[in-house]
Amino acid sequence: MEPKRVDPAYDHLVQLIYLGAIEAQPWQSALPVLRDAMDAQVASLVLRPPSANDRGVILNSVRPAAGGDANIPALADQGDWEVTAYREQFFSLDPFINLPLDQVTALQDLLPDAQLVKSEYYLQYLQPVDLFRILGVDTLEPGGMLARLRLSRRRSEPRFSQRDRRLLELLTPHLRQAIQIYAKLNRMTSERDVYQGAVDQLSVATIILDEHGRLLNTNAVASALLAEADGLRRSGQQLLIEDRAINHKLQEALSSIIRAQQNGETSVVRALRVPRGSGRADLGLVIRAVPASEWSEGQASPCAAVFLSDPELREPASRQILGELFNLTPAETNVAILLSRGLSLAEVAESQNISRHTARAQLKSIFAKTGISRQAELVRMVVKSVASLG
Repeated sequence: MEPKRVDPAYDHLVQLIYLGAIEAQPWQSALPVLRDAMDAQVASLVLRPPSANDRGVILNSVRPAAGGDANIPALADQGDWEVTAYREQFFSLDPFINLPLDQVTALQDLLPDAQLVKSEYYLQYLQPVDLFRILGVDTLEPGGMLARLRLSRRRSEPRFSQRDRRLLELLTPHLRQAIQIYAKLNRMTSERDVYQGAVDQLSVATIILDEHGRLLNTNAVASALLAEADGLRRSGQQLLIEDRAINHKLQEALSSIIRAQQNGETSVVRALRVPRGSGRADLGLVIRAVPASEWSEGQASPCAAVFLSDPELREPASRQILGELFNLTPAETNVAILLSRGLSLAEVAESQNISRHTARAQLKSIFAKTGISRQAELVRMVVKSVASLG
């Protein structure tokens, strides 16, 4: 392709379409530019169609009124009437849905103007917002996300031209790929949040470091531990242990693991105990390499993960979940949890203000319901059960 044949405005619009997949407010930059390029009153991108039990996700960019506020947001508020009315009521009347995939279509292709003006959809929805002419395309990414792009004009404005249709045809493959990127990132983010939530529930602090040992990310538990600066702290982008000898071991272990990861070698997981100046129980620390594919490595990429456990922080299990898992009564659940914390049966009886005979009876009932016969097995069952994720 000769550089002189590239249209800078079109090139800019394509860039914005791909940028939309990673913007904080998706496609906040592309929709206003596309709306202007198509000389439309409204540009709408439906990322999740509304239904009877789903509000859906609809992004609207509305042309500012002549002489109006030039600082209005790029995308309309989700509480605006046009958005709320459509997703709460008029979506069921919309005749302009389920278009042939990747085929640019105008509303007039499906419904002549004479029929449109008599329809409930026009009378109750389009006419009040002064919209009439609509051009659109539906596209589906491989993972199953269906996106609907709609461009709308007023009745007093001209129909969309062949040039308008051709422009939308050229943009559609880019939109489909951008939607695919958006969907994949969202799925990865959701999966990450599920795993991170599980780790947080287990009260495991997680710190991710790059190839230079710089902090890239910390979960909520790790952030809290670093903020305390009790035995372990953050200095700029570096992770430090207050005890010099142990800090030397930490830095040596990090260097070794990162070097092995960069050379594609297998590294040994390293473990350390981190004493705390406050006198609280030592932190347990494990360092391991972050698995990486051949094509995912690069500068400022995750290379090492540090996991920390605070024995004084973790609650072994959720009472509600543990009770539901093993059909335990609230009293039996309390006994199981207290035993898992390391208390003796006599200490459990005292803390619950019950007799030792009652405590033994409750423990016997727990054994019968769970199919185990030793307190050590009970502790292991509580600690290893999914109740800790409750």
